[in-house]
Amino acid sequence: MWGAALDHIEEIEIVLADSSIVRASSTQNTDIFWACRGAAAGFGVITEFVVRTQPEPGECIQFSFAFNTRPYAALAATFKKWQRFVSNPDLTRKFSTSVVITELGMIITGTFFGSQQEYDILQLSSNFPGSQARHTVVLKDWLGTVAHWAEDAALQLGGGLSAPVYTKSLAFNGCNLIPDNVIDQIFSYLDKVHTGTLIWFIIFDLEGGAINDVPQDATAYAHRDALFYMQSYGVGLPKLRNKTRDFLRGFSDMITKGMPGGENFGAYAGYVDPELVNPQKMYWRSNLPRLEEIKADVDPGEVFWNPQSVRPAGVEMEKVVGTKLRKSGKRKIKDVLCGLF
Repeated sequence: MWGAALDHIEEIEIVLADSSIVRASSTQNTDIFWACRGAAAGFGVITEFVVRTQPEPGECIQFSFAFNTRPYAALAATFKKWQRFVSNPDLTRKFSTSVVITELGMIITGTFFGSQQEYDILQLSSNFPGSQARHTVVLKDWLGTVAHWAEDAALQLGGGLSAPVYTKSLAFNGCNLIPDNVIDQIFSYLDKVHTGTLIWFIIFDLEGGAINDVPQDATAYAHRDALFYMQSYGVGLPKLRNKTRDFLRGFSDMITKGMPGGENFGAYAGYVDPELVNPQKMYWRSNLPRLEEIKADVDPGEVFWNPQSVRPAGVEMEKVVGTKLRKSGKRKIKDVLCGLF
């Protein structure tokens, strides 16, 4: 309904790699401001945000539909219904939703930012068919809605136990839908595969809406054309098994190989996947070259670094040249460079 939080940032204060403290906004240090809305971790430490707020909504509806039937293949029809429902361009932006698939079955859940009367018009019970346990909570004020979200988060995270986790993510760029035959395949796959753990989640989160209204190059965040994301998690207790990794890899591969335009998939930097072949390209897409130029300008020594962060422009070539020179002995630099091109 309101788009991404990063689209509401008006100004930041940031500590850069040279220890300087600067302000950045649409009128000052504009390149840094652009980069930090979508790739901030690679550019500095933000110590202050100035954000634009929205009027608080009134009544909200928290809803969930639980489908605990097996086999999973029987849930494919419901998922197809959900995908068709959320892809309707006329769908009200007051509707937010996720599909969560677990060892126990599937849940369609979300929040409707409107009244009970408006919510009832959507007729979700008829749109999401199947054996379902329905549950709705009417929240009369915004603080009640936030408190309800916080309670859900506490229930999920309150254990505080450390455990290894493996994650995959897909950004369905171009607002592409999963073909019906691929949906049938992935749900049948869940009936057959050995997951290697009882604690796993596959989540489809609706994006779209106001997020898609913003041009792709307006900020560093590049997935403006995504209709939804898929995130998958496998938790190891006490250790993560190879079967769990294979399970989640297989699920993602089945989608990407079965969809036209599979090369358009992106990934979300918040779900760390060390197996990505070209993570920077998948995270930032066509915005990557500009990010690399800004990185070279403000942090050429990569003070702010992780294995998948933005590299300074030219850093890869410099590493190659350095390696070639170390191995070349007395060969001339000219010969080494000629061998590279």
